[in-house]
Amino acid sequence: MSNHEYTIGEDQSPHLCEYCGRPFSQQEWLDLHRGLEHPNELSEEHISAFQTAYEAEEGELGRFRLRALGVLILLYFCLLMVYALV
Repeated sequence: MSNHEYTIGEDQSPHLCEYCGRPFSQQEWLDLHRGLEHPNELSEEHISAFQTAYEAEEGELGRFRLRALGVLILLYFCLLMVYALV
């Protein structure tokens, strides 16, 4: 484990990892952290929360990749048309 210090603004209510003390601003990020950094120490409830957060994150990443691919294809064809006309 690392010996990092974390500073938190007074107006924030972080979710703290009970294993290493690292703060997170969202519960889903804490669930992902616990599953990735402390997998052998998790309870069934934490494992279930990690799996739910992981599946949601995978879905969001998949949609992002499709949008990024669409933008790249659109940019490619726009540049191809500009090249053909000039």
